[in-house]
Amino acid sequence: MARTQGSHSEITGPRIREAALHLFAKHGFAAVSMRQIAGEVGVQVGALYNYIPDKQALLFSLLEGHMLDLLDAWEAEDLPADPEARLERFVRFHIAFHLDRPEAVFISYMELRNLTPENFALIEALRRRYEDALEHILRDGLAGGVLAITDTKLTTLAIIAMLTGVTTWYRAGGRLTPEEVQGLYWDMVRKTVAA
Repeated sequence: MARTQGSHSEITGPRIREAALHLFAKHGFAAVSMRQIAGEVGVQVGALYNYIPDKQALLFSLLEGHMLDLLDAWEAEDLPADPEARLERFVRFHIAFHLDRPEAVFISYMELRNLTPENFALIEALRRRYEDALEHILRDGLAGGVLAITDTKLTTLAIIAMLTGVTTWYRAGGRLTPEEVQGLYWDMVRKTVAA
């Protein structure tokens, strides 16, 4: 298929992803048409198919991209050996990473239901990798006697849900800075795990 004259794949491809992300977050995956995405980008609807095979592939690409960026950023962290210090790093990292990406976070949770079973399984595997990183910290803290947790899996899921929830209420320019939010949430998590 020939590319639309005057288009630039290194510019148009990211613009398609950005437009889809914004529209999916605002209206929901099911309510957004390829025509709307094309209109937002300023290309003919047929031109979209030079960059993506269909809307499902676009949704999967957005969710996979978010999870891979998250995992890459976490795995690049220089982590301390002490489990409590690692847990604090996780809390602060998670909040900082997600506050910069509220639309990606929103669709990563709300639009999972619109993935095909195969795509859902791939995203779930990536999510499990991230959850496992936190659970590993909690297990180390439990084994070392610095954390008091009854169920590491449940605690992992509860902490991630609590931290991710920040994106639903936080607004830049509000009464709390991101650093203050990180500190307050670290205090809540620390008390939850009896650190």
